Amino acid sequence: MHSSSNKPILSFWQLWNMSLGFFGIQFGFALQNANVSRIFSTLGANPDDLSLFWLAAPVTGLLVQPIIGYLSDNTWHPTWGRRRPFFFIGALLASIALFLMPNSTSLWMAVIVLWLLDGAINVSMEPFRAFVGDKLGPSQQTAGFAMQTFFIGWGAVIASLLPTIFTHLGVSNVPVGGGIPDTVRYSFYAGGAVYFLAVLWTVLTAKELPPEDLDAFRAEQQRSKGLGHALAEIFSGFTKMPKTMVQLAVVQFFTWIALFAMWIYTTNAVAENVFGTTDAQSAAFQEAGNHVGVMFAVYGGVSALAAFILPVFARYTSRKVVHLTCLIIGGVSLFSIYGIRDFDTLFVPMIGVGIAWASILTMPYAILAGALPANRMGYFMGLFNFFIVIPQIVSGLVLGFVTKHWFEGHSVKTLMLGGVCMVVAGVLTLIVRDEAEPV
Repeated sequence: MHSSSNKPILSFWQLWNMSLGFFGIQFGFALQNANVSRIFSTLGANPDDLSLFWLAAPVTGLLVQPIIGYLSDNTWHPTWGRRRPFFFIGALLASIALFLMPNSTSLWMAVIVLWLLDGAINVSMEPFRAFVGDKLGPSQQTAGFAMQTFFIGWGAVIASLLPTIFTHLGVSNVPVGGGIPDTVRYSFYAGGAVYFLAVLWTVLTAKELPPEDLDAFRAEQQRSKGLGHALAEIFSGFTKMPKTMVQLAVVQFFTWIALFAMWIYTTNAVAENVFGTTDAQSAAFQEAGNHVGVMFAVYGGVSALAAFILPVFARYTSRKVVHLTCLIIGGVSLFSIYGIRDFDTLFVPMIGVGIAWASILTMPYAILAGALPANRMGYFMGLFNFFIVIPQIVSGLVLGFVTKHWFEGHSVKTLMLGGVCMVVAGVLTLIVRDEAEPV
């Protein structure tokens, strides 16, 4: 690829076009995060098993992202480019899954569709991170990731609010015959359409830079053919990770345990703590589900605003200081949900979580992009995802046991544990070496 020094400076609207696809991706991701535990519970899932059912997300990421990163690094088409074929295929599959999810007639059907949805989201999402490294020089990379975070935030806001919006429009929010409420069903239909159209916009409007030496790239493609060579390359990368990537991996581990705990258990925690119910078929539980969507919209909206403020603070301090501060704010906020018994006050900790989420989506990638070789950007960004999915797998296997046996089934205490993990992640940011900073 082009060396970082001679990449053209892109305009605001060029950054906008190359990032808009993330609006659609996050639309699907936010619908999943805010509603899948609700769907599972409505279809009869035991709260103790929720974390196991959610394993689809990290396991598909573990399998898909490094492979897609490797394949996209070794792809070049004169019309489609390098990353955009993967954007398109992933978006098409994810849209189909979003239409299928609210039509699940059994718990196991919903779990299988979640595997399809997460696999497809990973296919379209992973190359977007490398896309920034491909197209932008160091001076614009933080701005590029911030623009992605802006769209991630607004996608989350609108998608998370959809069930509440449909309720206000008179659509039924009550499960009929053990099925999914129409509010959730219509939200997923809208999400499928938005996902596909937003990604298609980026595919059609964002151009890619060809490899600097196309003949050498083609020769490397020929050498890289074959599944055995690909797998050997993928797994050998663990021994070649830059030191910065290893340090960030430790921070990511504790960060994503906290986030996974929040996505899995907030609906049950709010239903019990604020609405006084654990009955997933009750109107009160479904109302709690809508309210959690609003809470998640708040943190998404805050992250969209913070995305453009954090790079300013990073210039005056450092990316490490910003990330440390934001994670501690987010961790304390998540912990504080335990003491809140009225819904309106729950917006306050979501502001803190939103600040942390903005930094989580921006700072680690901006720090990492400066430490990676340009020709392996997609591969290493995919490998970096291991340190997002491994803590989620650990959470999926462990949090159900912890909630049941340590916390006597009180999901809100699992959120407190998540808050502690996020604070720990913040402190561990101190060990990270940012190559862009002077020694």
